[in-house]
Amino acid sequence: MTQPSYSSVLEPMAQHEAAPADSLENDWDAIIVGGGIAGLSAAIYLGRALRKSLIVDAGESLAIWEPHVQNYLGFPEGIAGPELLKLGREQATRYGIKFLKEEVHSISGSVGHFSVQGLHCSLNAKRVLLSTGLYHLPPQIPAVDECLGQSFFFCKDCDGWRVKDRKVLIVGRNNDAVEYALGMLLYSPCIMLATDGQPPKWDTQHAEWIHEYEIPVYSEKICDVEHVRGTLEIIRFSDGAEAKVDYLFTTRGDIFHNSLARQLNVELDEEGQIIVDAKQRTNIPGVYAAGCVTQANCQMIIAAGDGAAAGQAINRDLFDESLREHTLKRLREKQVAQGTATPELIRPR
Repeated sequence: MTQPSYSSVLEPMAQHEAAPADSLENDWDAIIVGGGIAGLSAAIYLGRALRKSLIVDAGESLAIWEPHVQNYLGFPEGIAGPELLKLGREQATRYGIKFLKEEVHSISGSVGHFSVQGLHCSLNAKRVLLSTGLYHLPPQIPAVDECLGQSFFFCKDCDGWRVKDRKVLIVGRNNDAVEYALGMLLYSPCIMLATDGQPPKWDTQHAEWIHEYEIPVYSEKICDVEHVRGTLEIIRFSDGAEAKVDYLFTTRGDIFHNSLARQLNVELDEEGQIIVDAKQRTNIPGVYAAGCVTQANCQMIIAAGDGAAAGQAINRDLFDESLREHTLKRLREKQVAQGTATPELIRPR
């Protein structure tokens, strides 16, 4: 599926430092597919554990279109998503993590011997972390590029705070849309629903709630959006009606980037999310997943935590393997032979 450009918000992330494919080694302890919040967090832990790790990133993290993250711990004034990614890359680089700007099209093999194929490279890894994320389906209405992340949003948990006491339109026609509208009543008394010319699909109970809580519903198609530099002002409908609106939320759904997981026979849930355990392990040994491609709530702070858990688990997995296969013993023998194994003792006089 071709994704919209989101040109106005992708500009800051157009360039980032990454090594050319022909300058990289082929063999890695861990390859992380996806350089968003989860992938960067895992990489920092792996780098600090001295694991030779590579992030392969196509530059499509959801964070790139979030101009003002307001709920990430440690940034009381908020931080731009691109800036958060930039700081994460700098932190990971400090610990020896390498980056490759590349699109991975296939992964095969088994634990200890994974083959990662990109458009321009072929790499090997002992462990693989899938942090490929998801794609929010945007509303099919005008001005998406201009307003996304400024007055068009997807998540009430992320952005409900900023719409307090403002006029909010929920675009959708299913039960989720109704629940979004009801949930928004905690932030603002002026909440509307629009089905954008499509028949509603919500059930009887949700229809009763719409009536009970007196939520206005616009059934005509949205034909025009009036905004000022991304700040929404007026929504126009095909029957000539207009609604003064400050913010718009959409609930069209998500597409999970799980094609690599499917290739590896990783277990998915009914929605297409990767199923993981508490250590971010999938059902395939050596394959881990973290972030919004899993069943985790799609929040940046949660993605960072899941990435950290994955990094720790991969490090422990590699350590256990080194004991089973005696590679740690061979390292120790080398240390002893080099005379670096025992600290110098200073005896009291």
